[in-house]
Amino acid sequence: MTGRLYGVGVGPGDPELTTLKAARLIGAADVIAYHSGVGKESNARRIAADLIPHGLIEENLVYPVTTGLPDHPGGYAGAMAEFYEASSERLAVHLEAGRTVVLLAEGDPLFYGSFMYMHDRLSGRFPTEIVPGVPSFAAATASVATPLVRQTDVLTILPGTLPEAELARRLADTQGAIIMKLGRTFPRVRSALEQAGRLDHAMYVERASMPEQRWLPVRDVDPETVPYFSLIVVPGDSVADTPGGRRAVSVVEEGAQRLSRNPGTAAELVVVGLGPGPEAWLTPEATAVLAEVDHVVGYAPYVDRVPQRIGLSRHASGNTVEVDRARFALDLALAGERVAVVSGGDAGVFGMAAAVFEAAEDPAYADVPIRVVPGISAVQAVAARAGAPIGGDFAVMSLSDRLKGWPVIETRLRAIAEADLVLAIYNPASRSRTTQVAEAQKLLLEVRSADTPVVVGRDVGRAGESLTVTTLAELEADTIDMKCLLIIGARGTRVTRSGRVWTARSVG
Repeated sequence: MTGRLYGVGVGPGDPELTTLKAARLIGAADVIAYHSGVGKESNARRIAADLIPHGLIEENLVYPVTTGLPDHPGGYAGAMAEFYEASSERLAVHLEAGRTVVLLAEGDPLFYGSFMYMHDRLSGRFPTEIVPGVPSFAAATASVATPLVRQTDVLTILPGTLPEAELARRLADTQGAIIMKLGRTFPRVRSALEQAGRLDHAMYVERASMPEQRWLPVRDVDPETVPYFSLIVVPGDSVADTPGGRRAVSVVEEGAQRLSRNPGTAAELVVVGLGPGPEAWLTPEATAVLAEVDHVVGYAPYVDRVPQRIGLSRHASGNTVEVDRARFALDLALAGERVAVVSGGDAGVFGMAAAVFEAAEDPAYADVPIRVVPGISAVQAVAARAGAPIGGDFAVMSLSDRLKGWPVIETRLRAIAEADLVLAIYNPASRSRTTQVAEAQKLLLEVRSADTPVVVGRDVGRAGESLTVTTLAELEADTIDMKCLLIIGARGTRVTRSGRVWTARSVG
């Protein structure tokens, strides 16, 4: 009969935060195991010291390295993987002998803890149970006595090891936040907080719930004194009117207040095309605009592409609220705020430019000037990858029937086919639209030759990019999704021996 493995959280530091169940299991164990650094005491064992019976078998699993580059062919990851493999086998010996093994974990076993790697290796071989513990961020939040999140606030837990730009973006896009893994990362974490506009209310907590605990505003922390056992608490945006607290005021409300004091101060609203994805495809004009505005408004994946910086507020929304998004941006501009509405590709090609002008028909926005900054469109990007398929006359269509009915789409497809135009198709399919590519293919085959060249570009310019050249008859409609753009050739479209696609400029 094999033994049982327990992953037991003992809390962040104060022994009195250890749960009753954890205490009972520690006292009844045959083997107590814990991790420690080279030449260092195990924090988990220190917390549980008074609960461990005298004479119990103990397994001290000493990390070979904690930071830096070890002398190992697999680098840090290789050294740690080898360590966890060896450590798990040490515990397996006890479990195979029928002993109960309690592996102590500081905080909670499944929260940035080493127990997870042992669990991966042992839980499939031996009965395993996890006992949760108080995580360090809960103790840190209690120590600063500031509400972390209220009502519908979103809490995000972030490792300080993220790239600075990514950390700043995520801080700007959440209400409450916890930043773990500080130490040497602290300077860039502080910079990210400042870029995201979250520095003023961020609190630094060191060794939460331990006797040497201390906390102070992040602004006042000396980076040279920050240990690994520290974290940052960023209260949510809805912190109430309490002593030392603040009430979150929406940017629209702030803008309306300014407008009431300074009527007639509407600012220009700029609609910016970000291109299909790569930073190199963002135009200098677009870059300049994004460096100057105070607000960026758009569909979340596009807003995510705009680097966070000091003074920038980002407003992300879903994919089917274009006009509402445009009104929000217009309200900001009307209140004198410098605003950019961002769109993928070119904003004028099935992008936000038309939605902004649609919303701006409301006389309330008559004083808001609108400028559109062009971007590289998806059809240009796919065509360039393929060769020159739009070198002659071509048309562009969307297969989405959200704003127009399918009969209208059919009529236009037939007209384009009969006019012998190269056709670029945006929005060919989605989770709710799964048959339209096949229907369009069938309709086009009534007019076009079966061997008409077809280019399928997927995620062009992004990770996982692919480009397929096929024919109209052989196009596999069920493989097409929203990430694809199709270019369907005309009579003048050719495919070279090397698979490049081009369309002759002459007709005939």
